[in-house]
Amino acid sequence: MAPFDHIPLEISGYRILPISLPPLPSYSASATHYLYLRPHEPKLPTQTAARSLFLVNVPIDSTETHIKSLFSIQLGLPHGRIEEVEFAGRKSERGRKEDIAAKPSERRQGKKRKRGPEAEAIEDLAGAALLATWGRELRKDGLTAVVVFVDRPSMDAACKAVRRIHKTGEAPIWGEGLEGKILALGSARYLNHHRLQYPDKDQLLQSVNQYMTEFAAREAAQVRLQARQRRIPDEEGFITVTKGGRSGPARQDVAQEVALKQKEKRRGLEDFYRFQYREKKKAKAAELMRKFEEDKEKVKRMKERRRTFKPE
Repeated sequence: MAPFDHIPLEISGYRILPISLPPLPSYSASATHYLYLRPHEPKLPTQTAARSLFLVNVPIDSTETHIKSLFSIQLGLPHGRIEEVEFAGRKSERGRKEDIAAKPSERRQGKKRKRGPEAEAIEDLAGAALLATWGRELRKDGLTAVVVFVDRPSMDAACKAVRRIHKTGEAPIWGEGLEGKILALGSARYLNHHRLQYPDKDQLLQSVNQYMTEFAAREAAQVRLQARQRRIPDEEGFITVTKGGRSGPARQDVAQEVALKQKEKRRGLEDFYRFQYREKKKAKAAELMRKFEEDKEKVKRMKERRRTFKPE
């Protein structure tokens, strides 16, 4: 009987991939870790979702090199079939570019507003980062990741390789062949952390100068954005009140012109929805009833005056 006969191939749509964790100096016995994977099905479809795998219960010491080595070397896929690995909580460079290229209606739900270059410069914080003080990041227990393949057949081949592991009963050894290719953990990681806390003077100066340059650019973009908001009325014809002095008095005629244009755009849309038509019909009926009651009172008063009239 193979060692994995007691483990199902799938559970709740996830394929189970057993991984052998090698012994450590602090724990001399090996252990079996279970990685769960299935085709990626995000709530908002992306261009790479059809050729991506969603991984659950990723080991805490996972790196992109570990994942690529697991699929490309240990599971037998051809080298270079993995495009990138996106860990939960960390958006890749591709994801940031897709967010910037996406339309405002695709990036968020709600009221649509036009976005200028000033707003983009304020939100683009990816490049403004000081030197890292940790050489290798540790993941949280039970973390997820998305593996993006170059094409759909490569993803299907990875799923078939999991079935082959169950048949042979030989679990791949986590991190095998990566000695010296990635930063070590344990005391070596903390020694490297201590060294990174005191970087070279020239390197630190270059990083600080780059950070301050990008910070100054964002500050200038924010000032330009506020000045434009104080000067130009929005879609409703109002001038945005922002912090700081006003560069010039708001032109009332411009604001009125914008308000008239918006009113013209909204003309004909009063009965666009069914509930608007019902509300308008109720209001019209209520107005007719009010006028009817007023007319009844007028007729009543006229009759009373006619009765009390006595000619001399």
